[in-house]
Formats: sequence, structure tokens, C-alpha cells
Amino acid sequence: MSPPPAKFAKSARKKAKPRTKVKRRDPIYIDGVRPKPMYVDYKDLELLGKLVNRQAKIIGRRKSGCTAASQHAVTSAIKRARFMALLPYVGE
Repeated sequence: MSPPPAKFAKSARKKAKPRTKVKRRDPIYIDGVRPKPMYVDYKDLELLGKLVNRQAKIIGRRKSGCTAASQHAVTSAIKRARFMALLPYVGE
């Protein structure tokens, strides 16, 4: 009888180094403090431009680092700015 075939051959691959997670800061917070009431000005195009990608899509919470409440405020501000023709609906 022949020996059973090896399912996994040992390879000389290097193990990937674990990456340290960098805590993203919420861009809406002012000096690390949550503004009350949570409001994002729809006329602040510099801030809203950072939270929209090249195709004019709203960046998600995982990438932007926003909390749920601030992401909701950002989304409504972007939609309001689009309606007022300050931001495009479609990018390039």
C-alpha cells in the first residue's frame, strides 16, 4: 500500500505581520468633543468634499471614521447640498 497523499504541503511562505489598527477620528467632532446638537452645515463644502469620493458617492462609516449619529448628519447635509446644487449628484 502506498502512503496517503498529503493534503497540505508545507511551504516556505512568510507569515503576514499583523497590522495595528489606527483609530480614525470623527471629522465632525470639534477638538475631540461632539457638537450638540449634532448638525453639519450643508454649506461647508470643504468638509463635505472629504466625505464624498470621486464618483460623488457618500463614503461609508468605516472609511470616514464617523459615528452613527454624525454619519446620519453628514448624509443629510450632503443630500441637502446636492439639492441646492452645491455638490454634484454624479462625479467625473
